Amino acid sequence: MLFNSLTFLLFFTWVIAVHYAPIKWSLKKGHLLLASYVFYAAWNPPFVLLLWLSTLVDWQVAKKINQQQRNKRKYWLWLSLSINLGMLLVFKYADFLLANFQLLLNYFGINLVFAEPGLILPMGISFFTFQTLSYTLDVYYKRLKPWHGFWDYALFVSFFPQLVAGPIVRAKSFLPQLIKQTQVGINQFSIGITFFIIGLFQKMVMADSFFAPIVNQVFENHATIDTASSWLGALFFSGQIFCDFSGYSLCAIGLAMCLGFVLPINFRSPFAAIGFSDLWQRWHISLSSWLRDYLYIPLGGNRSGNFKRYRNLMITMLLGGLWHGAAWTFVLWGALHGSYLVLEQLFKQSKFVQNMKPKVWVDFVMWLSTFMAVMLAFVVFRAIDLSQAWDIISAMFSFTDNSINAVTVVKQDTWLLLVCVSFLLMMLSQWMMRNRHLSDVVDQSHAVIRAVFITFALLLISLSTGNSNAFIYFQF
Repeated sequence: MLFNSLTFLLFFTWVIAVHYAPIKWSLKKGHLLLASYVFYAAWNPPFVLLLWLSTLVDWQVAKKINQQQRNKRKYWLWLSLSINLGMLLVFKYADFLLANFQLLLNYFGINLVFAEPGLILPMGISFFTFQTLSYTLDVYYKRLKPWHGFWDYALFVSFFPQLVAGPIVRAKSFLPQLIKQTQVGINQFSIGITFFIIGLFQKMVMADSFFAPIVNQVFENHATIDTASSWLGALFFSGQIFCDFSGYSLCAIGLAMCLGFVLPINFRSPFAAIGFSDLWQRWHISLSSWLRDYLYIPLGGNRSGNFKRYRNLMITMLLGGLWHGAAWTFVLWGALHGSYLVLEQLFKQSKFVQNMKPKVWVDFVMWLSTFMAVMLAFVVFRAIDLSQAWDIISAMFSFTDNSINAVTVVKQDTWLLLVCVSFLLMMLSQWMMRNRHLSDVVDQSHAVIRAVFITFALLLISLSTGNSNAFIYFQF
């Protein structure tokens, strides 16, 4: 059930009608839980059992951890890690691991052919397993007491706006919101709807209609593209993945706001980042903060000297890359970002940088370097395999003149100009919003301006020529 579908519009209308009906809060929560399971079952009903398994395991494990003495708490934590990460291993990484094991055997002359498991990847499994694990880990580290109501906890795990693609929510921020219903005023509801429409605009107009067609043609013709086309593909995929994922996050936050819930902001103008540490405080914030709190810091963080700090950064980003998918392209993407962070730390510790006074041109060079490096990493992220990624990147810097050029990729000069202008406006808007929150901007805007913008956005959404594909991060 896609946010950008008529089915979802009817579904959410029903949810809102019941949510604001004059019935008990406990019944409304029960209805939200049921609606969330219906939403997830719309993809593939049997996988609701996996959602239930993850919910039940971490609910029981958290209670046991809280009851046990210090030396036995770790065994229950390992049980939770084994089951949750085991589900990820089986459904997400089994094919990848088996294929690479077969290649390894073939390298040593052992010719064995294994049948592919061919398992279907459950929608959003990486998101809800991390969400339930955060609950168990918070109880283990005594940051949180086990919650008193199982059905509240089940709703926390399965809350439909953010269930399949985040943001990854923490129990300590969401569960207290279930104690009593938050009264939603007209202004808050209006901001929620505005967020939802902005999200749909980013997805359907910017990502699907403007950027995706060019990106798809460039990557499909990776072996023959020229320099200009390869740069367009790299630039526009950066725009596509941002608009696609930021669009989903805004939709989820807006829907939750209409229901009286607060979800964490997941993006804060990431393409205006000055440095890679700054980037990861702006891009997919709920994942980067999860990796920081539950992986980087437990590994030792920056407490044990520079070497271990760099090691911890590399491990964290490698696993963060692997979290996105079972392919060497994602491993390399994580390795690149780990390397970026390590190099940035080394650069900041140099005497040259420490003695340098803040200057505008320095910030500009840092921003440009950050964006260029992130864009190159996104080429690897988008590629089907390492060979395709190499074809695109080599074309970017080889200045070749092959059969496809920047004009023929999109067939029309005016269309290319429109997409380029849209990309530049997206970048400009991120700089303008670099130190601002979208909720403040929407709240402070005049009602007429907001109405005009919503009308214009809805018009473009209705005229969009995109294929309304599933959001990119659904596959993770």
